[in-house]
Amino acid sequence: MLVNRVLNATLAGFVAVLIGFTSSIALIYQMVINFGGDSGLAASWLLVLGLSLGVSSITLSLLYRIPILVAWSTPGAALLIGNAQGLSLNEAVAGFIFSATLIFFCGITGWFEKLMNKIPFQLATAMLAGVLVNFGIDVFDQMNTQPLLIIVMFVVYLVSKRFLPKYTMLFVLTAGVIVAQKTGLILPNEAEFTFVGFEYVVPHFTMQSVLGVGIPLFIVTIAAQNLPGIAVLKAHGYQAPISKVLSFTGLANIVAAPFGGYSLNLAAITAALCMTEDVDKDPGKRYWAAIAGGVFYILMGIFAGYLIGVFSTFPAALIFSLAGIALFSTITNSIKQSLSDDNYLEASMITFLVTASELSMLGISSVLWGLIAGIFTLFIMNVFRR
Repeated sequence: MLVNRVLNATLAGFVAVLIGFTSSIALIYQMVINFGGDSGLAASWLLVLGLSLGVSSITLSLLYRIPILVAWSTPGAALLIGNAQGLSLNEAVAGFIFSATLIFFCGITGWFEKLMNKIPFQLATAMLAGVLVNFGIDVFDQMNTQPLLIIVMFVVYLVSKRFLPKYTMLFVLTAGVIVAQKTGLILPNEAEFTFVGFEYVVPHFTMQSVLGVGIPLFIVTIAAQNLPGIAVLKAHGYQAPISKVLSFTGLANIVAAPFGGYSLNLAAITAALCMTEDVDKDPGKRYWAAIAGGVFYILMGIFAGYLIGVFSTFPAALIFSLAGIALFSTITNSIKQSLSDDNYLEASMITFLVTASELSMLGISSVLWGLIAGIFTLFIMNVFRR
């Protein structure tokens, strides 16, 4: 029994880090290049991110006995790539620090947690479902390019889920790698291990660094990362001390920012992998999966230079499908919970649809617009009901 628990927790943590790393490492690399850095600086930033995310995940999970997985902001990296024009690396780092300071302030004042307590649970889970559903759809979209690989992974998922549910993702990952290897989808690996050092960047605060990097990164990190991250925790029955967690990640972000830690926030999509029954039947023991994830984050940082070469050999279809399949159960539970109360059906569905869309206005992503649309719908319905 103990061996099974350790194996399940380790596997969940590994898959969470694997998906997070492979799904956005290209964005982080491009972000560094756009700000005037090179591949050596990109590896250094990955080292810092790995260490800071690992230490934060382990510390928070052990402290509160809750599976709290900390991650970098993928939407934030995408935003920074688009906003890099005309900004120096020093100004970008100043923006990272400003964003982290705002998050820390939200934590110590308790403002963010007070706001979250006023958002109906059904809308939060609908927003989460909207964030995750496209990952599930991507599994079947990948069949257009790699039908054999995806069909094998999907069939292995169904069979494993029926007969050996505890080892489902292990079998899916193994099957995917074997098929990709046999069909020549995995490229030859010529990467070599090299030690990566820390590179300090002196921050240069300007109005452009605040308005072009700091504030937009803060909004995206709060709306597209921390908000869904909290929804994931609540959807699985965990009541995390949100203000204290935000204070911790904000402070850690301030320290890591000059070395490349552009964003530290609650994980949402990958964190869900550490909270399912496949990890442990006892919800009180699932925090070990987040701790395992923290260990793999640290290893990822240490082997940053080598891993960039290794994971670049994996086909995109394998990574996207692995992420989607791993989230099938979380998507199901999120949709079920969002529609659990007849009073919130319309608002929840609109929240889900807007969040899942590609809507982007005024620099705000569909995640925040989905929540706004749901709250507005609920307000209108209640007004006319009176």
